[in-house]
Amino acid sequence: MIAKPDYHHHDEFITRSKKLEEIRQLGIDPYPHHFSPSITAEPLQQKYENHTIGTSEDAAEGKTEEVVLAGRLVLYRGMGKNAFAHLQDSTGRTQLMFNRDATKVLNFTGNEELSPYKFIEKKLDLGDIIGVKGHIFRTNKGELTLFVKELTLLTKTLLPLADKHAGLADKELRYRKRWLDLISNQDVQKTFLLRSKILEWIRTYMYEQQFIEVETPVLQSIYGGAEARPFLTKLNALDQEMFLRISLEIPLKKLIIGGMNRIFEIGKVFRNEGIDRTHNPEFTMIEAYAAYFDYQDMMRLVENLFEMIAKKLTGGDTKIKICSPETGEELLLDMKAPWPRLTMKEAISKFGHLDVDHLSDQEIRKLLEDSGHVDLDKLKTLSRGLLIAALFEVMAEPHLIQPHHIIDHPIETTPLCKLHRNPSDKEQGIVERFESFILGSEICNAYSELNDPQLQRELLEKQAERRDAGDEEASPLDEEFLEAICQGMPPTGGVGIGIDRLVMIFSNSHSIRDVLYFPWMKPQVKEG
Repeated sequence: MIAKPDYHHHDEFITRSKKLEEIRQLGIDPYPHHFSPSITAEPLQQKYENHTIGTSEDAAEGKTEEVVLAGRLVLYRGMGKNAFAHLQDSTGRTQLMFNRDATKVLNFTGNEELSPYKFIEKKLDLGDIIGVKGHIFRTNKGELTLFVKELTLLTKTLLPLADKHAGLADKELRYRKRWLDLISNQDVQKTFLLRSKILEWIRTYMYEQQFIEVETPVLQSIYGGAEARPFLTKLNALDQEMFLRISLEIPLKKLIIGGMNRIFEIGKVFRNEGIDRTHNPEFTMIEAYAAYFDYQDMMRLVENLFEMIAKKLTGGDTKIKICSPETGEELLLDMKAPWPRLTMKEAISKFGHLDVDHLSDQEIRKLLEDSGHVDLDKLKTLSRGLLIAALFEVMAEPHLIQPHHIIDHPIETTPLCKLHRNPSDKEQGIVERFESFILGSEICNAYSELNDPQLQRELLEKQAERRDAGDEEASPLDEEFLEAICQGMPPTGGVGIGIDRLVMIFSNSHSIRDVLYFPWMKPQVKEG
């Protein structure tokens, strides 16, 4: 026999379950199939913001507009002949007034012991979902209110709402039980509505740039396109080991080779790595590829995208106000294009006051070791290019608060990027890659994509050797991708942007968990 969950033993659950049975005995269906509200809270408030409306007497006589609303009962105050309540829907709250003589309950006629008015008081609970029909008026205090003529029970709830000042102050509970968070905190709803809007704006922008949206497989037999440890699974039908994709890159490049010149995909990516303020194992990316673009074109695409979102958000300004996740102070971020461009070495020089060209590998290792931010075992294995990249992360990255493009990275940082076309004597062994940073975090990664099949094989073979030597973040050799490159890929620019981090910036959210509906949480362990 399966044990019932703990909440089945709670007093509130038992009490509400009893009410549910009593409601059914009165002939009321507590879970009807359909209801048709005529408007929601916010547009109702906007419609009558500057209008004179009748009194409660006018509403009682049906002289004002009839309105039908639906939502969750979140406040109730009995005041003798009348009772006032708040009804919450996805856009806000509306005040209701129930009247002892005028308010009826659908499918319930009442009796000597239980009138419709008493039914509302005794059988309904905060959290129940109801539909109401009536006439609007404004109270003496000026609050827009619905004089309820008819109430329909739409959902009888068996568990209470969370205490906003106790349970919902616990962030872990909010993330773990997001539905309670959304009910209790309407600002959270606004964040997710903004996320949806931003995705709409991104798609519109990409369509305007003549890109088309495509979809590629989440399950892959060979993973690649990034340095990350994958999630492993199995396709039972073929008895085959499979991986959840760590990147969208490889299949999208195959489509470029196939002649689809401007494409993008917005989708989930999975990396079996750490969880912190800016990382979640499952996250959303947009990757875009354009034939005949290079990384300079992609820089313009990125900064113009961010500028467009800022203008949409502010009504035309490129500056947005945010609170620093580190200090809490208010900052003004300016998304106006063009953004400053620094090479990786220039950034180290500017913010770390170091000239890496005059530092030996051992000196760089010592600086990184002293910083305490680099795994010492991994540090021993890093080549010079990767040492420079690690030094950049420690010395420069935290200072990149305003939008910046960091360009011209060491070749060891990626096997999928073109060598720089005009390197200086000091800049040999670099590639045409940029990463963009805001608030000290990387928000995108882009290349002039490598399309030389011989060099591509050489670099991917080196990466595969690292994997065979025990580097879990290096990808295996992908012969099918190499075959596709041999078919001929035009000069191409590619970019990947982390949607979650982008939304964090524009919603002024300090943690990636605040912009994910269901962030990954450690399973709860019961004591005893």
